Amino acid sequence: MTITFLNVGYGEAILVECPDAGHPQGTFVMLIDGGSGEAEEFPPELPERAPLIKELERRGLDHIDVMISTHIHEDHVCGLLPVAKGFPPRELWQVHEAALARQLPSLPQMELAHPSRRKFARALEDWRKLSIQTEGRGTKIRKLTAGDCLTPCAGLKVRVLSPSWERAETLAQTMTELFYTREPELFLERLTALDGAMNNYSLVLSLEYRGARALLPGDTNAAGYGEIPRALLTADLFKVGHHGQRDGANPELLAAIRPAAVVCCASSDRRYHSADPELLRMIAASGARLYFSDCPPVPEGIPAPPPHRALQIRLDGTTLQSLYFTREGEIVDEKI
Repeated sequence: MTITFLNVGYGEAILVECPDAGHPQGTFVMLIDGGSGEAEEFPPELPERAPLIKELERRGLDHIDVMISTHIHEDHVCGLLPVAKGFPPRELWQVHEAALARQLPSLPQMELAHPSRRKFARALEDWRKLSIQTEGRGTKIRKLTAGDCLTPCAGLKVRVLSPSWERAETLAQTMTELFYTREPELFLERLTALDGAMNNYSLVLSLEYRGARALLPGDTNAAGYGEIPRALLTADLFKVGHHGQRDGANPELLAAIRPAAVVCCASSDRRYHSADPELLRMIAASGARLYFSDCPPVPEGIPAPPPHRALQIRLDGTTLQSLYFTREGEIVDEKI
């Protein structure tokens, strides 16, 4: 199995591929999140970054079996909308029932001065469109909550660790109240509150393949793992939550996971204090190897990544190997 972290700047887009003769071209393809939908995220002076749809086309991808939306933030969900049009997935996995998006009206058109509020409002609308449009094209929408365990292809087990069914229902009710709010001040208050809470409603997924595990928690921060049994957190590969901001992990969480490798999806400009130096030093001190989806500056003593389009981690039993894909070719790292 390969897990490829595509360089979408400040955001996440993760491509999981497993050999399986029962799928087109002998490969099962799962896409987790889609990065940003804003052109400003991909300026010409940063040629390694690319919108997800363009990178998938460049790679010659011909199908998506499962698309996953971990949570509703612009840098995770908005890049999925054009991909779903070009590569309609067989299934869309998310925290919500398909009926929720169908029942909601469009968000009210209001002037939002704060850029983060505008981004979040766009993300909510794009999520609603994604759910409605994919279902309309025949995609099966599957609601996931803690305790679900799926085997989408031979040898791959996907276990859902969070959120609980109860918390998913709370989120759906909160979103419904927001979408139906028309009074401007109350709308802004509810929008801001939901934006701040959304990260810890992320799907937390444990992927197991031939004895190797990867923990992919969306934007869950260190406070968001409280309901998960510690035994289920153990993983060889950990994608640190919240883009490596300071709240993405703590020593107790790292001790529970015990990862051999940690991936940080932070932008090269360290926006919102992502790839926090103290956090990176903490991860390095735990003994894990650090890898990056983009090229943020790193503290002394931590190997800096080369400019690259993507980072790929190959998992096969207890063996992990990393590759950075540059514009000129690929750089093969040692076994992890």
